[in-house]
Amino acid sequence: MTSLAERFAAQAEALVGTPFRLGGSDPATGLDCIGIAACALGRAGGEVHSPAGYALRNIDIDRFLETAAKSGLHPAGGEPRRGDVLLVRTGPAQHHLLVALGTDRFVHAHAGLRRAVVQSGVEGWPVCKHWRLAENQG
Repeated sequence: MTSLAERFAAQAEALVGTPFRLGGSDPATGLDCIGIAACALGRAGGEVHSPAGYALRNIDIDRFLETAAKSGLHPAGGEPRRGDVLLVRTGPAQHHLLVALGTDRFVHAHAGLRRAVVQSGVEGWPVCKHWRLAENQG
């Protein structure tokens, strides 16, 4: 049986090319980084809890972080594995989610390119949080 993490990564990768829309949660109209993670997790059969009320820039994100645990994501360390989620800081008060396809490839919503893309590396983006789906899920 395929693990939830593998299905999650595959579903995130299938969303590459989806239009970008801040606050977007439907691939038909556009997704942001949270939308990609939520949509991929739901399609993979995971339990989805998305934060509400976030903006492009958020000084305090603590109230949003509890949704990761509710969605089955647990703190992780070391090199990212396929299906992990990284929270990075892309600028002042600007946080961003990436879904790992491996140790150095990630799916994310690129606001500048206006679509979901695969990117190599996270150079210049400090990693704030690293989560992994529980091994026994799926």
